[in-house]
This record gives sequence, structure tokens and C-alpha cells, in this order.
Amino acid sequence: MDLVYTPKQQAFRAEVRSWLAANLPKAPLASYDTREGFEQHREWERRLFENRLSMVMWPEALGGRGCDLIEWLIFEEEYYGAGAPMRVNQNGQLLLGPTLMEFGTEAQKQRFLPRMAASDDMWAQGWSEPNAGSDMAAITSKATLSADGTHYILNGQKTWSTRAIFADWVFGLFRSEAGSSRHHGLSYLMAPLDAPGVTIRPIIALNGKQAFAEIFFDDVKVPVENRIGEEGQGWHVAMATAGFERGLLLRSPARFQATARKLVSLYQANRASADRDPSIRDAVCEAWMGAEAYALSAYHTVGRLAKGAKIGAEASTNKIVWSELDLKMHETAMRILGPRGELLADAPEAGADAAGWLDGFLFAQAGPIYAGTNEIQRNIIAERMLGLPKS
Repeated sequence: MDLVYTPKQQAFRAEVRSWLAANLPKAPLASYDTREGFEQHREWERRLFENRLSMVMWPEALGGRGCDLIEWLIFEEEYYGAGAPMRVNQNGQLLLGPTLMEFGTEAQKQRFLPRMAASDDMWAQGWSEPNAGSDMAAITSKATLSADGTHYILNGQKTWSTRAIFADWVFGLFRSEAGSSRHHGLSYLMAPLDAPGVTIRPIIALNGKQAFAEIFFDDVKVPVENRIGEEGQGWHVAMATAGFERGLLLRSPARFQATARKLVSLYQANRASADRDPSIRDAVCEAWMGAEAYALSAYHTVGRLAKGAKIGAEASTNKIVWSELDLKMHETAMRILGPRGELLADAPEAGADAAGWLDGFLFAQAGPIYAGTNEIQRNIIAERMLGLPKS
């Protein structure tokens, strides 16, 4: 596939590359799974917003730049190619934002999207519950409509909510129809995390940081205006959000291309020891080819979308590809580092690289689980794309 860019696209690439070269933080930001690092990343997001580079594909009136998806891919390539900080407000900007674009009222768009683009509001997602992980239809948290119809009363618990300990708002599904079951009777609501009756408890991740949290709702009042879509339409809205998560937006190809390039460099720096096992060289080559193939697939998908197509069940194939590719690359890096990898991560003389690979390896373990387990995604592919019967 030959990629030919227009003069406008080439100029946009040059602009982004130049701005990043002049504005990247001089030192790496702290982990955004810490309070200090979270706020550092929020400030970086605000700098992007001030220069119209936060959400480049959103309309200008809502805090964006009005770019098309090809220009978004170009931005991502330059952003990750420059080693810029990870995006901390992904739950809001890349999941809830497109959902509001599609299902939100005009008032909701004006109220939430500019603040989201500027990271004035940071978002967590409230999907999983203690008895409803990948099976969101098993949700039991309740949203009871008040007698006067002006607000909901939320009760229940959400868990594995990414960075909810630091966020300002949460979005998610609640059962709003008494006696309903499965995907019926659910509503999609947004709730401020500082509301009376909200309790947040951190969940410590494998790396020891507060990457996740559980959220408890005890008679929390939420205005009806905070519902996205119609009463009971939550499942339909949530499936669109899940499509954004599994498809292009949450995990752009450039992120994995950057990791693949780092992996090649790691192999080259340790080639004498790595080549004692020829399968390591093969794994490095496969990782680089996989990242490039995923990038080309993204351009193909964007071309289809430009012609009016929609991302459907094939979002599940994307999710499997990027999650397993990420895991494979980090496993290969740990094989190159060998038994010294974990020890090097804690050694000051090792620098940030070894620690970065170890943190990435630990995070990659969750990839096949979040955004819907890969087992569930394979069921979706079998049933909806291949037409195979249910067993």
C-alpha cells in the first residue's frame, strides 16, 4: 500500500512535528497513576488544548481543530514518534467524547466537550461491577427516577474504574427500569465524583500504583440532564462507546509502532546476548511487521469510513490485534533483558528504559481483559462476522 499525502496533510505534519520539538517537556512526567503525575499530565493536556492539538478531529466550536481521520493518524504518528507523554484523559476524550458527539444533546455537547478537550474535567468509566465484568448486561447498579422526574438516585458499586481516584466525573450504565434484566432497562449516565454519597477506594495495580478504583454510590442525586440518550437506551449507547474503545480511537496504531521501534533498538543494543536464542530475533521482526500491518489496516479503515462505512463487529478484531501485539512486544523485551530485567528496573544506573519496559509489560497483561475480554471478542467475531452458530 502506497500512502500519498496531500500538501495540506504534509503541512499539518510539519506543523505538529515542529510544535512538539519546541514544546515537549524537558524531563519525563511522573506516572499518571500517581496524584503528582496525574496533575502533570493534566497540565500537558491543557498546553495541547491551547494550541488546538488536544482533540484535533473535533469541531473547532467544541474545542477541536476540525481535522479528518487521516490528519488524526498523522498527528498520532508525530505525537508518539516524538515520545510525547501518554494521554491521561482517554476515557473522556476518546470514549465519552465521540459518544456525546453521536448521542448527546446540543446542550450536553456545549457543556461537556470543550472542558473535556481542555482536560478541565477528567473522566473515569463505570462499566464493571463485582458481578458484571466483561458481561455488562449483568449490571445491577440502580438509577431510580425521582417522583418529579428531575433526577435519578444512584445506588450500587462500580469496580476497576481506571484512574477514578483522581478523576472529576464518571460515565457508565445503571439499571433504571425496576425488574428489567440483561441489556433491557439500562440508562447511560454521567455523575460528578465529588457528589454527596460517592465513595472512591483505590485498587493497587501490579506496579504498586493507584491505577484503578472502585466507586460506591449511596443515594447519589444526578440530574436527568446528565443522561445520554433516551431512558432505557443505555445498552445501545454503550455499545457505540465500546466500539470506539475496541476500534481505532483508544489505541492508535502509532502507539504500537513507537513500541515496535523501541523494541528493535533494544534488540540491537543487546544483540550479542539476544541472538543466543534465534526465536527472539524472529519475535522482534514479527512485532515490527505486526505494528506496521496494524497501521496500514487503520488507514484502510479510515478510507472506508470516509466513504460512509461504519465500524461494526470488526472492532473486536482490532481489539484482539492491538492487545495481543502489545503483550507480545513487551514479553519479547523482557526476554531480551533476561532475568536481570526486573532487577535493572530498580537500579538507578539502568536508566528509565528498563523500568519502562517492566511497567509496560505489567500493564500489557491487562490488555486482553479490559475493553471486553478477548474470549468475548472471539465470540463476537464468530457469531457476527463469520455467522457461526452459538455452541
